[in-house]
Amino acid sequence: MNFLEIAEAVFFMLELYLNRPNELELRNVADMPAPVGDEVKIQFRYGGICGSDLRVYQGKLAHAAYPLRPGHELVGTIIEAGEEASYAVGTRVVILPNTYCGECEWCLKGKTNICQYKKSLGVNINGGFSEHLVISSKYVLPIPEDLPFERAVLIEPFAVVVHALKKVKIEKDTTVAIFGCGNEGMLAAALTHHMGAKVTAIDINAAKLELVKSLGDIRAVKPEEVQGESFDVVIEAAGTKITVEQGIELVKAGGDMILIGFAPEANLPVMRVVRGELTLHGTIIYNFPADFAQTIEYLRDPSFKVGPIVSKTLSLANYQEAYDMALSGNYGKIVFDLRKASTEA
Repeated sequence: MNFLEIAEAVFFMLELYLNRPNELELRNVADMPAPVGDEVKIQFRYGGICGSDLRVYQGKLAHAAYPLRPGHELVGTIIEAGEEASYAVGTRVVILPNTYCGECEWCLKGKTNICQYKKSLGVNINGGFSEHLVISSKYVLPIPEDLPFERAVLIEPFAVVVHALKKVKIEKDTTVAIFGCGNEGMLAAALTHHMGAKVTAIDINAAKLELVKSLGDIRAVKPEEVQGESFDVVIEAAGTKITVEQGIELVKAGGDMILIGFAPEANLPVMRVVRGELTLHGTIIYNFPADFAQTIEYLRDPSFKVGPIVSKTLSLANYQEAYDMALSGNYGKIVFDLRKASTEA
């Protein structure tokens, strides 16, 4: 290795950068500084592309800020630690990508997920589709040694589902309908099936229906195939007006509907909700660290089948192919391998 190669390895890193909607760039930038205080410097292993990453990329998320580095589903290893950091060098960690103040009304009630001062990595502050990141150690959680990174990369998106399902009772033979077989919908199908429910996954995309069936004994159908049926719990994970409206019609009297998707609005059949004593649950992200800890325990269980949810792992150099695949709607989770970020395809 010559002097220039040594200098590049020590002082520079690669990052993906979103200059404005639909304009991504892979660039060499100065490496992150040494951590101070409670900070840690993390060398990333994997980063997953999320639906919100796609909305930020397309300019469809109102509170997104530009330019910025995208990415928030992140796992890696601490390579440097400040003198007050909570964890030591060598600790494998998952990132909490949403900040919280700890002082507002909601934080004091333990609801850090709706902190009024919350900021989100890759949305309105720089994220982690890069080789390294320096962050306060209060925003990381250790990953057990028996949980491989390949499963651990699902901790953050899966925690959304774990948090949501705490709002309802799922037990053996509970009937569950899930609208939308994107990443959150597939994770919801995997977990409710694992919990013993009778799961029906609903989507208009035949490829997604085939993928969700690979998770276990899950009925996978198109929306028109469930007309007239009813379910104890309906989970809306597609984020569209029509799926919210159809979903409410499928909830049994006394049943529950969980709204995970981001439908801007929908018509609500108030009389049906009132007379049937239906309960609608809004849910957003998760509470940290409790929901992450529970998620990790599910993922540590080898009988819990989630492998098929990750469809493809690509180098950061193949960022456009990765985003195009994720945007196509024909795949499960697309993941970046950030270990050896390279400008070579």
